[in-house]
Amino acid sequence: MWAILIGAALVIGGLLFLFRPVLRRRQSDPHRTPQGGATLEPPRQGLGFLSLAQNWLTLAVIVAGALLLTFGQYL
Repeated sequence: MWAILIGAALVIGGLLFLFRPVLRRRQSDPHRTPQGGATLEPPRQGLGFLSLAQNWLTLAVIVAGALLLTFGQYL
């Protein structure tokens, strides 16, 4: 039972740590686009924060948690 609870905590903690840069980002202020309209879209958009090179440790924690969730009943 403890292995399953630890696995769930690892998966949830890993996901929160993975999305920490997005969660800490301040809200967008309306700004003008080159076409003249107002938008809330950030000026620099991209998914660079999800790259494997930056988040290999976080992904390893999520995988370890998933393994504990899957095989925790046998421990």
